[in-house]
Amino acid sequence: MARYVREVMTAGVAAVRPDASLVEAARLMRAQDVGDVLVARGDRLIGVLTDRDIAVRAVAEGVDPLAVSAQSVCTRSSVSVRPDDELATALRLMRRHAVRRLPVVEGGRPLGLVSLRDVTAHQDCRPEPPRSGPAAAPRPARVPRQGRWDDRPRPPHLP
Repeated sequence: MARYVREVMTAGVAAVRPDASLVEAARLMRAQDVGDVLVARGDRLIGVLTDRDIAVRAVAEGVDPLAVSAQSVCTRSSVSVRPDDELATALRLMRRHAVRRLPVVEGGRPLGLVSLRDVTAHQDCRPEPPRSGPAAAPRPARVPRQGRWDDRPRPPHLP
């Protein structure tokens, strides 16, 4: 089971300049098959631009994606983690700041991203069973649900 950010992070993620258009950023996301890019000026991280940022902050507002910069729409990086931070620290920061992705930065330089999916995929979230005592008693068998949603009768006009 992974313990540190460096063990689960995505290193060397795609990045765009702050003045890149949203179209340029979206094309990079498509080419890399990712949903986010870092917005950076040289080695200085400015923020994270997600496909959702583009959809909600630009397209839904009716702005021209060729005329709007990545910097103006991205989520500013006020919080980040280091590669040597524990995964529990990353989870706490994600929860506290209501984000699903955190930039991984070392010495002010962006190294990659760690996502909620990265963290949860590498952690065993099952509680350990008690070893003794009343809580260790076997659980009663689960009663199967009565029918499934697709077992219901369908109206005649639906296949």
